[in-house]
Amino acid sequence: MQVPCPTASVRRGFLPGPHMYFAYVLGSLGKKFVYKGHCEDLQKRLGQHNAGMTRSTRPFIPLEIIYAEEFETREEAIKREKFFKSAGGRKVLKEKLELYFNARPTERLTRND
Repeated sequence: MQVPCPTASVRRGFLPGPHMYFAYVLGSLGKKFVYKGHCEDLQKRLGQHNAGMTRSTRPFIPLEIIYAEEFETREEAIKREKFFKSAGGRKVLKEKLELYFNARPTERLTRND
């Protein structure tokens, strides 16, 4: 299931089924930065990123969920995360998130592998 953002559905009360996994994209609220990852608990993972618990995202806090897809297995979520990090995946994300990036004209989809 795809959860398009800029306002993440998770914050609107989206409740995933038991043992669901996510491939997600975070955007920095103040800098030109996006981060792609996977997790089982999307809200908890966002909290960890914004608490500075992830070294690679710490300089870009605060972060928001700008896109997420839900999967039944961890392997599917990891595969999708890897796709997001590829050239083709970055192109797909740029197209899917056009509204988000147009609302923030100074931000561009940047590579973070």
